[in-house]
Amino acid sequence: MNIGIIGYGAIGAALHRALTETSHTVVGVLARRQTEALTTRLRETVPVVTDLQSLLRLSPQIVVECAGHDALRAYGASALAAGAHLVVASVGALADPALEAQLRGAAAQGGRLVIPSGALGGLDALGAAVRAGLDEVSYTSRKAPSAWKGTKAEGLIDLESVTSAAVFFEGTARRAALDFPQNANVVAAIALAGVGFDRTRVRLMVDPAATGNRHVVEARGNFGDLSATVLARTLPENPKTSMLAPYSLVRAISNLADPVMV
Repeated sequence: MNIGIIGYGAIGAALHRALTETSHTVVGVLARRQTEALTTRLRETVPVVTDLQSLLRLSPQIVVECAGHDALRAYGASALAAGAHLVVASVGALADPALEAQLRGAAAQGGRLVIPSGALGGLDALGAAVRAGLDEVSYTSRKAPSAWKGTKAEGLIDLESVTSAAVFFEGTARRAALDFPQNANVVAAIALAGVGFDRTRVRLMVDPAATGNRHVVEARGNFGDLSATVLARTLPENPKTSMLAPYSLVRAISNLADPVMV
């Protein structure tokens, strides 16, 4: 499959590196600016463009958004309408009901909208449970102070002086996804797979002893009980992001392209 990537930060670059080990081809990267540094970083083997139409002219069958909520709002619907499958990294943007409706509508007329699991475990079981009878879903995130710097967490807790694990946010998945766009995209995937943005409960924690990003999903209902925990190492370039995140994008791409899907 031919792949177009929107954004070339920590996730986009990690995705590109991972795709070099597959049979897929990155045909272009959409960046805000076509800088010499970025072109050099890509070793001049992949075209860098600054608008969606130029990316689409390179004929990607799959477009992967790796550039944040604003990029998904700007480019998502148009990519789908052009017939490309859209794999979304910034899933939290779908907590905006208007954007969710827009992308679902565009997907109904064009390509498929694909929500990866990110660093989470158990989403497949959660998706089955919602059909068998699902009453409650909760998610807890525990990350080091450095992962919360530059976010709203700084106004809720003193990240510099915290000495033990502490909860600084409790609320709905919708609020968490919108308030913490760099850290809580996974809560949107949980909400979409399960009981929705407003019924999914979220706790966000800072832990100075954390050695990675810990994600815990818990659910109960007529199907039984579910508990899934992942302790993920972070990307060296960005402690906010788990290493599994770009590889979940690779898996989503493979599920669209491979004849066998697990």
